[in-house]
Amino acid sequence: MKKSVLVLGLAALFLTSCGDKKKEEVKKEVETVVEEVKTETVVGDNLALGEKLFMGKTCSTCHNPDMKIIGPSIKDMNKVYAEQNGDMIKFLKGEAEAIVDTDPGQIAIMKANLDGFVKDMSDDELAAIVAYMKSVK
Repeated sequence: MKKSVLVLGLAALFLTSCGDKKKEEVKKEVETVVEEVKTETVVGDNLALGEKLFMGKTCSTCHNPDMKIIGPSIKDMNKVYAEQNGDMIKFLKGEAEAIVDTDPGQIAIMKANLDGFVKDMSDDELAAIVAYMKSVK
């Protein structure tokens, strides 16, 4: 009788522990999916914020996605920054030199605009603008 109780107890323990392991695996899968959705939402929100700021801060007055207006196109800026491993956020903060349009007259206009439009923006807002610009393909 003692052996039967012992065997049943071990079997119950084994089945219970396997069930907990399965629950943990399912819980981890659910947490992963939830985290992926949150990440996608944050990225989507960041792009929306970046586009809103890009348009609202009048960056679009000088920068068109496809062609040069007053300043270079967004696609041209993306290409040059990618090729030269540049940091757009540092440039927007005034911590890096211009690498796309290096004409002194254009640089003077850019610096005046940056001082007026983006100097009071947070790092998150600047990152959102850069994320939006990088999303332009």
